[in-house]
Amino acid sequence: MNTAGFGLLLLKRWVAGGWCYSKARLDGKTVLITGANTGIGKETAIDLAKRGAKVILACRNVDKAKSAQADIIRLSGNNNISVIELDLASLDSVRQCAQKIIEGVPRLDILINNAGVMACPRWETKDGFEMQLGTNHLGHFLFTNLLLDLIKKSAPARIINLSSMAHEGGDIFFDDLMLTKDYTAIKSYCQSKLANVLFSSELARRLEGTGITTYSLHPGGVDTDLQRHVGTTWPWARIPFMIMGPFIRTFLFKTALQGAQTSIYCAVDEKAGQETGLYYSDCAVKKPSPKALDVTVAKKLWEVSAELVGLEKKVE
Repeated sequence: MNTAGFGLLLLKRWVAGGWCYSKARLDGKTVLITGANTGIGKETAIDLAKRGAKVILACRNVDKAKSAQADIIRLSGNNNISVIELDLASLDSVRQCAQKIIEGVPRLDILINNAGVMACPRWETKDGFEMQLGTNHLGHFLFTNLLLDLIKKSAPARIINLSSMAHEGGDIFFDDLMLTKDYTAIKSYCQSKLANVLFSSELARRLEGTGITTYSLHPGGVDTDLQRHVGTTWPWARIPFMIMGPFIRTFLFKTALQGAQTSIYCAVDEKAGQETGLYYSDCAVKKPSPKALDVTVAKKLWEVSAELVGLEKKVE
């Protein structure tokens, strides 16, 4: 191998980051993963299925989820894989899905809030929320809260929220959460990813003593369908990406399997199981942005989110 090739290989390995080496089994455990029909979610499902877990794929597109289900069964040798419809951009769908799970699943040991949307135009959810905040944060916020009693009965249990290093550029715009006055795709995405980290930390505080641990994480730059809206939002990026795309995908992006490692780590690692409310990257604890550590903002975001989704407020 020449020097250039060796350098590119080292770059690829550096980009790949950490790896989950835990051999923990999940026999008798139930895992639910949102958006598990492709990308990071699918690779996470394959790994956890290989460990013996019952895995529920909660996805908007049921046909694609059933195709993924067949792949996961084939690759893991585990037939205990099921599909349930969940559209995080519809609060009605979130409530219906949660109710079906509560009625049909006796335990829920690991909830992985993996689904998301990135850099789309200013679309709105079925309830009138800005799409990225509505899907990435509010849908998962309601879904998680509706399932909390079931998760508590299954403790020790884990709740994992996929965020991004993009949270570092985010702010929570309480005066205009839906960005009706000054929307940009990246501004919205960063806000939603900061909300994921704040939600995880506030959830950890509220669940103290219950045996439930919470995690937020940055999976890395990963070559998945998450980037599918970038060309629509930024048409000027299409040509350079067409030219540089093969190089970027080969040497700068993680594969979906590599990107899934931190999700898997948070789901199964024994040391991670003793931690809660922390932020992870490359299978290790990392310090998030100072904004993500603001307890006052986290509490306010929880209260505002609960009101927006119509969640009955409980006395803490």
